[in-house]
Amino acid sequence: MAPTSPPPFDAPPVLAALQARGRRVVMITAGGGSAAIPALVTLPGASAVVFEAIAPSVRKAIDALLGGEQESYGSSRAARRLAMAAWERCCRYGAPGDSAVGVGATAGLATTIPKRGDHRIHVAVQTLGETSVASLTLAKGARTRAEEETLAAALVLARLAAEGEADSTTAAGLAALLGPEERIIIERQPGPIAWQSVLDGTSGRARLAGAAGNEAIFPGSFDPLHDGHRAMARIGARITGLPVAYELSIRNVEKPALDFVEIAARADRFDGAAAWLTSAATFVEKVALFPGAPFLVGADTFVRLGHPRYSGGSTAAAAEAVRRIATESGGLIVFGRIRDGVFTDPARLLAPPALRAIARFVTEEEFRDDGSSTLLRRAESAGQE
Repeated sequence: MAPTSPPPFDAPPVLAALQARGRRVVMITAGGGSAAIPALVTLPGASAVVFEAIAPSVRKAIDALLGGEQESYGSSRAARRLAMAAWERCCRYGAPGDSAVGVGATAGLATTIPKRGDHRIHVAVQTLGETSVASLTLAKGARTRAEEETLAAALVLARLAAEGEADSTTAAGLAALLGPEERIIIERQPGPIAWQSVLDGTSGRARLAGAAGNEAIFPGSFDPLHDGHRAMARIGARITGLPVAYELSIRNVEKPALDFVEIAARADRFDGAAAWLTSAATFVEKVALFPGAPFLVGADTFVRLGHPRYSGGSTAAAAEAVRRIATESGGLIVFGRIRDGVFTDPARLLAPPALRAIARFVTEEEFRDDGSSTLLRRAESAGQE
């Protein structure tokens, strides 16, 4: 059983250690851990270290930070996304990438309504060099909400202490709060220098897997890579006569960048196939990174390419994007989609004439020659990425 009156966490050494190492911090705590914010920001000198601290308490506020609804709000993945959002905000506020620290915490703690699931805390820390996430499942019913919140805040401060290479005072205080069966599990994923260069913008692309060469490019989120993607890559290679390389962008126009845990997980699924990691959030940026290369695109992407909504709402910018894609790429291999069992012929899609002129539309027969109807259904979702 955990102590009923847990000792207070020791925040001043944490702040001092971060300051000594030149760290700059943005914190986002959702569902728990917010008590760490006043513990830090009320200390003398905190404004030089903690650039911002946010405690969103409703899902819409989290969605606004992360660019859309989340599949889970109390997961380690959500914590990592919040940490990356925090790291990017820290950089935007002027911190150099190698000094910025983003902290994201999510928790499902005791409330007025009994929880059916476990009580959990996830605290992620994002730096230029590493993504880490500490996860703790609490002994259910062993603490009050206030005691669980104290523990969540202590875990946030302990992870910051580790980043600041502080002494063991905070870690020892955290250990004193844990019950005999409670264990903190820490997952770490260092970022290779090439990945770091893409994240901080010093390089536009890095090879994830496969040999370099003249390639057709297949952009997507590949979350996860599946047989539909592989079928599209085979067809694209057959049409272009070139090997196809997948392109995974670390950046998205509306969402935080991918963290290193996420990149490593998706890269593993390429299983040695040629693949690039890039910083290209828009299609025009992709074309600039791979000039003259043919691109494999799904039906929905093809239609979006000429839409002003995807060029900041500007008709002129959309027209310029179309011009650049038409003149600087090596053409578009366009895949149709299947809805309610009916194949939509990509040749019938509405798109600017300049894009249609460089498009090679993949027919339903070509799809069916390559795989089963199951692959077709999966290719539909791939085409909508």
